[in-house]
Amino acid sequence: MADDGEVDVVEILGDDYVKTILVRTHDEPQSVRALSDACDADPSTIYRRVERLTEADLLEAHQQLDPDGHHHKVYAARLREVRIRLAEEGYDVEIEREESAADRFTRLYEGFK
Repeated sequence: MADDGEVDVVEILGDDYVKTILVRTHDEPQSVRALSDACDADPSTIYRRVERLTEADLLEAHQQLDPDGHHHKVYAARLREVRIRLAEEGYDVEIEREESAADRFTRLYEGFK
């Protein structure tokens, strides 16, 4: 049976803004401003969705350096696949995520030892 975190993810994924955020950040990290434009929503609305997605480990933040030397956060989707099966106890939810940048670095570092 799915734990509460997995059920929360299923609920989160039902939001139209979340769908747009995940699709837009799947291939290329995006800023909240770009996501706000894509969703035609106020940035505060997008920040709330981004926070929920980050807490659910479906989105990760990266710092991006601008040519003028300033930096800002961009977000990249970690969600790869969600599988939901009906079981006697309720839903069986499996979530597959992309490897995070930190995990990738650790794996590469461990490979050099």
